[in-house]
Amino acid sequence: MTSSHPLSRRLAGSFDRRTALRGALAAGAGAVVGPVLLSSSAQAYSWTRTLKEGDTGADVTELQIRVAGWAADSASQSLVGIDGDFGPITAAAVRRFQTAYGVTADGVVAASTQTQLNALEQSDGSTLHFNWSEFTDRVSGTFAGGKVTTAQAKENARRLMYKLEALRKKLGNVPLTVNSGFRSIAHNADVGGASDSMHLYGNAADLGASVSNKTIYQKAETCGFSGLETYTEDHQHVDSRADMGRAWWWQDGKI
Repeated sequence: MTSSHPLSRRLAGSFDRRTALRGALAAGAGAVVGPVLLSSSAQAYSWTRTLKEGDTGADVTELQIRVAGWAADSASQSLVGIDGDFGPITAAAVRRFQTAYGVTADGVVAASTQTQLNALEQSDGSTLHFNWSEFTDRVSGTFAGGKVTTAQAKENARRLMYKLEALRKKLGNVPLTVNSGFRSIAHNADVGGASDSMHLYGNAADLGASVSNKTIYQKAETCGFSGLETYTEDHQHVDSRADMGRAWWWQDGKI
């Protein structure tokens, strides 16, 4: 289950914890899928070849991380698998990304697409519109003390950032405020978070924006977010629990 308490530097207040509504986790859920890619000293990714359907490898894995937010055209419980195998789902996500960023939508990741992908990356491995400090634990300022290693929590946050970049783009480049990202076990307990909250893995964000939560929720339904808390809260919670083998949970269903 997950919870979504804001604990913002910008927003304050107390919130009713309704953990019974957080959704059940799939039985026997495993560890986070995919390699740990340390991002503390990352530079623009060095793409060494044109990528196309049928290719495999670590560069395909990185591509999938970056286009995962382009999982669907309309509300759909669909996601781009992060498995290093460039199949039709990855190709479709690439075409959506290319269309959104004004690149020829042929599903082939050549120089022009690679340049646009790298334009979304900051030199420290975070993304163009999101910083590590937005996702660290609000008490310690780190990614330590959760349910995965510090490196894995940071990597999960990085992957989440790329989905949030897609969400931001689909909202018309509306800025998104991250009110709560990663939480340590101690901090999560202090704020009344569920015992297996996706925040403990660096795999969730509670968002605020100048648009309605319902609008955020609806666009998030196209971005591969497998956890969506009701839009009637004063923030919008999104997470990627299915990337960890967990069951999908959209509290308001498809809207």
